[in-house]
Amino acid sequence: MLIGYARTSTIDQEAGLDAQERDLRALGCEKVFSEKVSSVAPRAALAAALDFMREGDTLVVTKLDRLARSTVHLGEIIDTIRRKRAHLRIEGLGIDTSTATGTLVLNVLGSIAQFEREMMLERQREGIAKAKAEGKYKGRKPTARAMASEVLALRDQGMGATEIATRLGIGRASVYRIMSDPQ
Repeated sequence: MLIGYARTSTIDQEAGLDAQERDLRALGCEKVFSEKVSSVAPRAALAAALDFMREGDTLVVTKLDRLARSTVHLGEIIDTIRRKRAHLRIEGLGIDTSTATGTLVLNVLGSIAQFEREMMLERQREGIAKAKAEGKYKGRKPTARAMASEVLALRDQGMGATEIATRLGIGRASVYRIMSDPQ
């Protein structure tokens, strides 16, 4: 059985998720698991897809970056698939781990992808350090702290932290932090 897995990082990428699901179904996937979650967050749909797999099944993804966040993570996924005597197919790269060549190519590409990500993060850190040294980098604006007066006003009206957080679009922890700040 072909089992599809689709993922986007944010809710704003709805069209990307729809396209992945459409492509997976067109490839013959009988069951498709999909989710909108960051690659570093727990991924329930991926876990469910791996749990659903049986011997002889193939997990199909459209692109490698939709599946794994690092070479280590990719290795863990591949180990899980191997233990089930199943396979992985990455359509965008033409990789199929049912062959020795497909497994080799996947491992090489996974290493290159992780290397590129680490280089990008290093360049980002260098750019931030340079901007800070030049006094041009201030960091992210503290959105919740800027709403302190609104948070306190809503609290004084008897509203709970969860409702305040929802109404203002900020985290509940931020609401508690503001409410506990002696000011």
